[in-house]
Amino acid sequence: MKRFLSILYYIGACALLLGAALRAFLPQHYCYLYAFGAVLFAVTQFILRPRYNKLVLRRLVMQQQLAGLFFLAAAVLMFTHYHNEWLVFLFCGALMELYTSFRISAELKRGDDR
Repeated sequence: MKRFLSILYYIGACALLLGAALRAFLPQHYCYLYAFGAVLFAVTQFILRPRYNKLVLRRLVMQQQLAGLFFLAAAVLMFTHYHNEWLVFLFCGALMELYTSFRISAELKRGDDR
């Protein structure tokens, strides 16, 4: 089951990326692909959440989940607004994902925290 959810996580991430990139080529249909990817990405991120004992790692995982919610907010803004407000949430979510991925790996290298 965990392997299946992990595959869904990566499918959601790819759909999220493709939906954002296809905005220039398919302006009518990109939001559906992005929304599909955002839902898959965020839901699997909440389900596959690792459990850590260290407070720093728990905080970083919660920040990753907040980034998933930012991606969902960007998807909602794609459907409700016709301008580029959704890019703010996409940028914030991507920045938080990037930061937390590097910080979690650095914290895990410091010591065994599970």
